[in-house]
Amino acid sequence: MPEHRAEFDADVTFLNGGALQTQGFRLDVAAPDVTEADLAAAFVRHLGLLMVDEVRLSGVRVFEEAHKGSRDAVDPAGSSGASSGRRLVDLNHPIGHGTVTYPGLPVPELSAHLTREASQAVYAEGTTFAIDRITMIGNTGTYLDSPFHRYEGATDLAGLPLEAVADLPAVVVHLTGANRRGIDVAALAGAGDVAGHAVLLHTGWDRPWGTEDYGGPAPFLTGDAAQWLVDQGARLVGIDSLNIDDASPEAGGARPAHSALLAAGIPIVEHLTGLGALPAHGTRFTAAPPRVAGFGTFPTRAFAAIPA
Repeated sequence: MPEHRAEFDADVTFLNGGALQTQGFRLDVAAPDVTEADLAAAFVRHLGLLMVDEVRLSGVRVFEEAHKGSRDAVDPAGSSGASSGRRLVDLNHPIGHGTVTYPGLPVPELSAHLTREASQAVYAEGTTFAIDRITMIGNTGTYLDSPFHRYEGATDLAGLPLEAVADLPAVVVHLTGANRRGIDVAALAGAGDVAGHAVLLHTGWDRPWGTEDYGGPAPFLTGDAAQWLVDQGARLVGIDSLNIDDASPEAGGARPAHSALLAAGIPIVEHLTGLGALPAHGTRFTAAPPRVAGFGTFPTRAFAAIPA
């Protein structure tokens, strides 16, 4: 069966400024009818480009020629689950009395059900316990969305398999310094293979957590990029921002990223923090919430395991 390659000129702009131009670039392609969108994504992967804003191709020509072995960015850790020689990194915000997560939503209320003083009348002398109470909504702190959050009758927290939320190989897409809020396909294409991975979007928006600025116009994943992650086989998607969708009033309440990801059974973790401490590849990610039946969203102790 004949093999094909493509030749094209490319103009690339980057989210943090700068540009790249190529003329007469050649790349292996799987079929002669390759689309420009797929060709642009393959170009970004081949060069391992990060923080890409746009890729514009011109003069595209596909011809028969033996493949030269185009290189993709790959995860050097593969799917290895080795637990020795690694360190754990917290990626979640602590929850306290009155913690504001999403402006306008109720804050958690912490109180005592049984104080240590009162427990003295219940247990043996010198033995005391504190039994505490917390009242909160599911969207508190760093939390995970199950498909039930968006779709009635879909998988709830109790139905999520551990394989969907625990010990996942992770791809971290570092996007700090970007000059636009929307994270599109071009910004993700250089991350390499995301199939079966947790894709964690590091925007740096966790910095103003706990301040009024956190509720301002924040970075988000576009609907096209969310669908691209579905098509590429991502297992979970997380972000260190206010919402994985554009939550500004101008968006009119549309939630294309939630809709696409949760329809495909891909859990979402929002309000992550500390992603800047992670390498792009080689970590394992866990964000396992309690198995609450009939519930769509709940806080999680999200963390990463990094090889020593």
